[in-house]
Amino acid sequence: MPFTCPVCHTPRGLMVVKWIELPPDSRSDEITLQVVGCLQCGMRGLAVYEESRRGSFGSECFDHTGYLAPAATVDAVLQAIQSCPDVHDRRCSCAAHWQLAKSDPSGRWDGIGRFGQLASFRMELSG
Repeated sequence: MPFTCPVCHTPRGLMVVKWIELPPDSRSDEITLQVVGCLQCGMRGLAVYEESRRGSFGSECFDHTGYLAPAATVDAVLQAIQSCPDVHDRRCSCAAHWQLAKSDPSGRWDGIGRFGQLASFRMELSG
């Protein structure tokens, strides 16, 4: 799916380049960590898609947030994702899943905060 780039504002410029499905946590049923990049300006960053289907029937909700990240951080995440033998298997026991899927003592995914303070942006779909 194409998104609007938060840097150059090109509609359909921002794309999800690679992703890895992570195990559910105490809040979300689906967690996907993504590397994103703009075809126009070359910006690269990270994004997280979280979906929860907990609660009453039909009460699913999702959050899709992008993050501006240093090149070294994006490269490290990209390298981890590329090392996984099955990015679609959230129960994969590879080193990348073990590293990227860590959770805190309450069972909540440690999330993007492990990479430091990153500016966030809305993943805005482009038609």
